[in-house]
Amino acid sequence: MPDRVVVLIVASGAAWEPEALRLLTDDHRIVLLKRCVDIDELLAAATAGQADAAVVGIDAPGLDRSAVDHLRAHGVRAVAVASGGATLDGGRLRAGRIGIPAVVTDDRLDTLTDELCSSSGPPTVVRRPDAPAPDGPPGVAGPRPVPGRVVTVWGSAGGGRSTVACAIAAEIARRRRRAVLVDADPCGGSVAQMLGVLDEVSGLLAAVRLDGAGQLAERLGSVQRGLDQHLSVVTGLPRPDRWTEVRSGSVAHLLDLARGQAEVVVDTGASVEESPVPDLGGRPGRHQTTVEALDGADEIVVVGAADPVGLSRLARCLVDLRDRWHTTPARIVVNRMRPSLGWSEREIVAMVSGFARPAAIHFLPDDQVAVDRALVAGRSLVETGESDLTRAVARLVDDLVPAVR
Repeated sequence: MPDRVVVLIVASGAAWEPEALRLLTDDHRIVLLKRCVDIDELLAAATAGQADAAVVGIDAPGLDRSAVDHLRAHGVRAVAVASGGATLDGGRLRAGRIGIPAVVTDDRLDTLTDELCSSSGPPTVVRRPDAPAPDGPPGVAGPRPVPGRVVTVWGSAGGGRSTVACAIAAEIARRRRRAVLVDADPCGGSVAQMLGVLDEVSGLLAAVRLDGAGQLAERLGSVQRGLDQHLSVVTGLPRPDRWTEVRSGSVAHLLDLARGQAEVVVDTGASVEESPVPDLGGRPGRHQTTVEALDGADEIVVVGAADPVGLSRLARCLVDLRDRWHTTPARIVVNRMRPSLGWSEREIVAMVSGFARPAAIHFLPDDQVAVDRALVAGRSLVETGESDLTRAVARLVDDLVPAVR
C-alpha cells in the first residue's frame, strides 16, 4: 500500500457512517477522497483510478459480486462494514459470497482504519464456488451429472438461431444425456415460448440475482425449468428493455457452473457490437451477454439462412468470428437450404471458405411445415417426428457432441 491510503466510502445512510467519517478524516494515514451516495456513484469514482480502498456497507443496495469485481478491476480493495452483536457471523458469510474478504463490524469500528492500512498488495481475489447444484432442476430426476461442454449458437438476425439451438439441445437430451438450454439473447428471449414454457420468472434474471449474492453455485437448479428427465431450460429476458439488469460476468459464471453437470447449449443475440459510450456504473453493454457466451464457448455454431440476404449477413458474422474467436472450434450451419435458390452446397461452401476455415459446414433443409408444427405445439423439432430436417440435426449433433452418440 502507499504511504497514505486513498479511500472512498458509501454507507447508504447507515447509523455508523458519522463515526466512520470521523475515524477516516482523523487518521493521518488515510485520505478520504469521496463520500458516495450509492453503489453506482462508488463504481464511477473507482473508475477514475485514484482510490486504493472502499468502505462499503454490506447492506448497501446494488452491492453484489459484479460491483466488487468492478472495484477489484480498478485496483480498489473493498472493506465491508456489517452489523455486529446481534448477528452470528458479523456479515462475513454475505461478504465472502460476493468476494469481500475484509469485514469490520459496527461495534468494532475502531479497527476500520487499521484494516484499510493493513493490506500490502493488490486486492485479494476470492474464488467463486464452482460446485454445481447437486440435485439438478426442480422436479427432474435424472442420472448423476456428467461434465459437458458449452456450445454457443450464434449468427445473423433471421437465420434461425433459436430454432437450431432448441433442436440441438433436444437431440442431445433424446440421446439420454443431460442438456441445459440457456436463452442469453439480450434482445428478449424466445426459447420459452417456442418450447411451451409458461413461466413468469426469468431463469436468466434469477441466475443474475443469485450470482450477485454469491449463491448461484448452490442454487443452480432453481433457475432451470425441467422439460423432461434430460432437458432443462434457463428462460431468457421477458422484455428487451431488461437487459440492463444483467451484470457483467454473470452469464459466464452461469455457463461455467452448468457445464459441470450437463451439455450446455446457448441461444444468443445477433450483435456483438460494443457500446460506444461505456457505463461508468460498471454495467456491461447490451450485447455483453452474447460476447460472454462466445468467449466461454467450447464450440461455436454459426447459423445463417441460405438466401442472399442471409448469406450476406452470415459473411459479416464470419469476419467477426475470424477476428475475435478464431481459436474456438466453429461449425457453420446454413439453414433453410432449398433447390429453388439456384445454387448448390458446393458453391456455398466455396463462398464461406473465403471468410473462415470452420471445422465443418452443415446444411439444414427447408421444412417450414415441421418448424410450424413444432412452434404451434410448443415442442422441439425432434418431438414432431422424423423428417429430413430432424435427420440433418441428428448428423449435426453427431459431429458436434460425439460423446452423446
